[in-house]
Amino acid sequence: MNAAALLSVNGLSASYGSAKVLFDISLAVAPRSIVACVGRNGAGKTTLLKTIAGFIKPTAGTVTAGDRTLIGLPPYDVARLGVKYVPQDKKVFSDLTVRENLELGSYATRDYNWDPVTTYFPKLKVLMDRKAGYLSGGERQMLMIGRAILGSPQVLLVDEPTEGLAPSIVAHLKNVFRELSKTAALVIVEQNLPLVCAIADKVYALSDGAIVATLSGSDEIRVDQCERFL
Repeated sequence: MNAAALLSVNGLSASYGSAKVLFDISLAVAPRSIVACVGRNGAGKTTLLKTIAGFIKPTAGTVTAGDRTLIGLPPYDVARLGVKYVPQDKKVFSDLTVRENLELGSYATRDYNWDPVTTYFPKLKVLMDRKAGYLSGGERQMLMIGRAILGSPQVLLVDEPTEGLAPSIVAHLKNVFRELSKTAALVIVEQNLPLVCAIADKVYALSDGAIVATLSGSDEIRVDQCERFL
């Protein structure tokens, strides 16, 4: 679709069994940009991220990161190519400490430099020896994003990062996303429209598994414009 795109999705369709969920999705993610996907529950946003990340096999279409095709690769190989997925469920290894959770991320990526993680999320430095099962929802989200940025991914796919979080945590994540976009691209599924409009360079609106609008620029990326698709 776009030779300059860091991540390109072209004609992507996907199903759960006989139920078709995505229909001919095409989008492009430029380097160091933040792309948001908005839409009602059931619009196909999470399925889109999972298909890009390799958790769902598409029925048609292509996904490429740079000059590498991602279709047919298992999720761990997609991650090794620099496309990391942060799921909505905020699941961590509950019986392990924060330190041990990060060590698992380091083992997978061979990146043992945690300075960026604790720079973005200073609170994790204090919580290193706490079992992850005792973390708040916001702290779990910090840990999941911190673990995902190990290995310096080129693209982060982040699903509903602010759902159920306190306003102070949302404000902190907004700043973190802006900082992360200086070195990586982000694709964020998010219902918090003020956040979307504050950070997104492009917004794709989904409805019934298809892209129904593409918004870009401050004149188009406004809460009143995005609300039409919720």
